[in-house]
Amino acid sequence: MGQPEPLAGLESGVISGRTSSDLSQFPDKAELERLGRARPAVLKSWITEVGFIITVVMSMTMSEYFIGGFNIILPPVADALNIPENTRTWPAGVINLTTAAFLMPFSRLCDIYGARSVFLFGHIWFMIWSLVCGFSTNTIMLIICRALQGIGTSAFTPAGLALLGQTYRPGPRKNLVFAIWGAFACLGFYFGIFLGAVCADFMTWRWYFWIGAIIVFCIAVTGFLTIPRNLHEQDESIRMDWWGLCTIVPGLILVVFAFTDGGHAPHGWQTPYIYVTFIIGMLFLIAGVYTQGWVSAQPLLPADLFRPKYMKRLSLALFCLYGVFGLYLFYSSYYIETVLDTTPILTAAWFTPLAIGGVCLAVCGGFVMHMISNRILMMISSVGFLISVLLFAIIPDRVNGHPSTSFLYWAYIFPAMVCGTIGVDITYNVTNVFITTSMPRRLQATAGGLINTLLYLGMAFWLGIAEMAISEANRRKLPEGLSLRQQYKIGFWIGVAMTGLSLILVLTIKIGQAASELTADEKAAQAEREAVAN
Repeated sequence: MGQPEPLAGLESGVISGRTSSDLSQFPDKAELERLGRARPAVLKSWITEVGFIITVVMSMTMSEYFIGGFNIILPPVADALNIPENTRTWPAGVINLTTAAFLMPFSRLCDIYGARSVFLFGHIWFMIWSLVCGFSTNTIMLIICRALQGIGTSAFTPAGLALLGQTYRPGPRKNLVFAIWGAFACLGFYFGIFLGAVCADFMTWRWYFWIGAIIVFCIAVTGFLTIPRNLHEQDESIRMDWWGLCTIVPGLILVVFAFTDGGHAPHGWQTPYIYVTFIIGMLFLIAGVYTQGWVSAQPLLPADLFRPKYMKRLSLALFCLYGVFGLYLFYSSYYIETVLDTTPILTAAWFTPLAIGGVCLAVCGGFVMHMISNRILMMISSVGFLISVLLFAIIPDRVNGHPSTSFLYWAYIFPAMVCGTIGVDITYNVTNVFITTSMPRRLQATAGGLINTLLYLGMAFWLGIAEMAISEANRRKLPEGLSLRQQYKIGFWIGVAMTGLSLILVLTIKIGQAASELTADEKAAQAEREAVAN
């Protein structure tokens, strides 16, 4: 007998117009390897593929741009808009909160209207509010505009992952594309830091937002031209889960608000609006759990999403690890600028290893992920996270100019930057490939929403927890209070504890290499066929 012929649409990762009963033949190992390395058929030429990849990964670049760089321009922004010290967390973190809250609803809209349409809408919305951010005249306006920016991010982020997941089959080519996605995230973070420093030192902080808006507009235009229109298979039976939308979204926002603002309220958690907000938020979340399990016909978080083995443990580990990364980004930039008293440009230079290391790790990872166990890679990344926050937690204080900033950089900050990029890049690449590969085509957008909900919610939630702990410790030290150095170190030690928990979880997770194999849809169809045959 000859080699089994690949199914129509296999090369693009799509099983178009076929039910499982139509799947009479499946490719053998050699054919799977070829398909895992081939350009998807839906991308007609290498030029189209390059344009498609650049468009999608640049969306992640700009998402990170507005997170990383904002911490650098926050001091001059705070001075210009008279932002109180106890509310500076909000302009920095509110974009993560709104992004996390709306990711799953926009994932469902990807299923209804197609990832391409949601991707383009997200960028137009993001461009508008990035532009308006630059015209902010007070704290409230800035916070509202940053929050509305997050809605754009919550639209195009799962859409981008869905576009990649629907286009590429499991295999080395998919690994490389997702590695490029991770590399551009690092570049975006550093690009934001660099441009933020340039704007803070030589221009005005407003140009940070306006330049970002121009780039986002260019991404929207190239996306309109390069993203294939035939990726979405219309399914008129898919509906929005209004029960989930009306319970989960307000629940997340209210609970994270309570944790973030609780430490700065006049009487802490005894302040009425704090505990009332928290109680109402928890009631919404409890109602959300009930609707997802027993009421919604098409829940935003379907049970199939957590069916792959170790998925629940992996999700908890990611929630903690991404929270560590959020603490690391926020407090390290503040520590460098305020405690070590560096200029924005020097701060940007000190963050360079995070970008260079991220690109190198991401690209190299794309070539080796199918050779090394994902469990080992996750252990390495967890250790990287641990060292990055631990070094900042134990960095010695400067007394009369000693030790020198040069010594502190090379002995503590430089290795922390290298370990930080080891942590976030390996984690992001491994989990993106594993989760999207484990999910059927119909859940690609939902999987993308889950991945990024864990990222943004983890960053927003744990930053709120750290701020609450710092405020409580500061209150106990009245009247003199804690120094900035002592406050930031509390955040780093919380990161150390969270990384330890994540490492324990990772040790119990067994996931293999990201090799060329059948897609989740093909595996399900093959299992159904074998069951019928038996």
